[in-house]
Amino acid sequence: MNLMNIQSVAVFCGSRTGKNPIFAKHAAELGKLIAMLRLKMIYGGGSTGLMGVIADAVLDNGGSVMGVIPQLLVEWEHQHKSLTEIAIVPDMHTRKRMMYERSDAAIILPGGLGTLDEMFEMLTWNQLKIHSKKIYLLNSDGFYTHLHHHLRQMEKEGFLYELPEERIFFCDTPVEIFNRIG
Repeated sequence: MNLMNIQSVAVFCGSRTGKNPIFAKHAAELGKLIAMLRLKMIYGGGSTGLMGVIADAVLDNGGSVMGVIPQLLVEWEHQHKSLTEIAIVPDMHTRKRMMYERSDAAIILPGGLGTLDEMFEMLTWNQLKIHSKKIYLLNSDGFYTHLHHHLRQMEKEGFLYELPEERIFFCDTPVEIFNRIG
């Protein structure tokens, strides 16, 4: 695994676990790998859903976790109480900006609208050259396959400035993510 200059990763994922047990299984595996590789994980700061699963896995394996949670979501996402570091910020925009600024790459797990919002903002900022961080989607059991097809359709129809594969990588397993980082 060639991690080059990667010291921290932002992880975006659901505050629910979803219906497929592979989502939580992959979140736990990914958390263990992040800790084993001594990477700092920066995520949304919640204790529920995939957010809680991955945070617990990193912490249980001796890793470092920074949570960034807006005041509005402290109760909604049930702020994780055992993190290495927590930042309570005023709003979602501050949360996303802080997570982007403090990470070297982003990993997207299954999630809902908030997860997609975070992913698309990172992609847009990449396109606008605000940053050039790579984005890795954990396509657990094909969760993001339709999105992959849609991105290709957007490119085919002339709506993208570069091929999606320049910035975003679809990976089927947690190990594949770290085999591709670099």
